[in-house]
Amino acid sequence: MIRLTISEIINKIEKGECFHAVASDYSLTIKIDNYVPYICAAIHNGNQFRMDLHDKCLHTEYERWFEEDPATLTMVEHQPIVVSGCDSRFEYDLNRAPEVAIYTDAWGKKLWKEELSISEKSKSIEKHANFYKVVHALVSKIESLFAECFVYDMHSYNWKRWDREVPTWNLGTKNIDSVRFGNAINDWRNSLSEMELPNDILSTAAINDTFQGNGYFLKYITSNFKNTLVLATEVKKVYCDELNQIVFPEVVFAISQELNQRIKKHANNYLS
Repeated sequence: MIRLTISEIINKIEKGECFHAVASDYSLTIKIDNYVPYICAAIHNGNQFRMDLHDKCLHTEYERWFEEDPATLTMVEHQPIVVSGCDSRFEYDLNRAPEVAIYTDAWGKKLWKEELSISEKSKSIEKHANFYKVVHALVSKIESLFAECFVYDMHSYNWKRWDREVPTWNLGTKNIDSVRFGNAINDWRNSLSEMELPNDILSTAAINDTFQGNGYFLKYITSNFKNTLVLATEVKKVYCDELNQIVFPEVVFAISQELNQRIKKHANNYLS
């Protein structure tokens, strides 16, 4: 992996080069082993939090971890094209529009002891904008090379706050063309439901159950690229103890192994 500026990353994408890089401000990583018609993203995987914001933040490290999507990058790291956020959503949320990407409160609790300054906010908003410059360049390149593109948008969610049975996997499809892409959506749901996971974890999958796919990442790509399907894919946090901040590596590994096979097969069924 090499360290590159945003401009250098975009330049490599436009030239069709394969590379592994971290942005020079350490806000994102990108890996391109081969140019294929599908992309994996883990935009909420990151937990970095700027030191100059620590003393102003009312949420503890655990409270931030609880709402982040730890290990989602690990689940897709072996895919040919992967882009991931490195920073915590508590600094700026890549799944929100830029004007609301910086929280004032989070999950019912005020976030900051005092309002952030314009300069403090601008640092975060610049990183948000840079991420989308890279995403735009990447999807543009893939669409120029192939007829269509799929983006597997990986997230996780806390299931113990729900007072009913919830699926292991949820696909949010409210903001995508379910008529045009209906078969691909249903086949992805079915594939997820067939996973074999350790510790007697049953893999169930539903559409628009716990979440509907209202994130900015999906909306941005869908509104700018007519031939790209974003599959907002949420996994229930069966891979960790969300109350005690313990990740279960054997479950993460199993999910990674399953996704490594299933993403490729699903994409190839529609995009080959």
